[in-house]
Amino acid sequence: MTQFATVMMIVWAAMVVITGALMLYRARLQGNEMDQVSLDDTFARERAENEAIANKVNKVQPAIRVMTWLVIIATVFVVCYWAYDMVKSIK
Repeated sequence: MTQFATVMMIVWAAMVVITGALMLYRARLQGNEMDQVSLDDTFARERAENEAIANKVNKVQPAIRVMTWLVIIATVFVVCYWAYDMVKSIK
């Protein structure tokens, strides 16, 4: 395995770990969110907590989208490199 392939795999793995960590963070935030709809003002504190959680989820969502697309692109690149290396080694 060449030095390029080693660095490529390390970068790909780091991107996958970062994406997974962001997804776990989002899931943990959403787990704290209440699923009930409160119609009266007695639940104002719970409503404010849910809005704060929703704001945090909305802030992390773009980062998850970007990282997911970067992981997809990196995976395609790794697969293409692997296929190219296999074809080159057969010849």
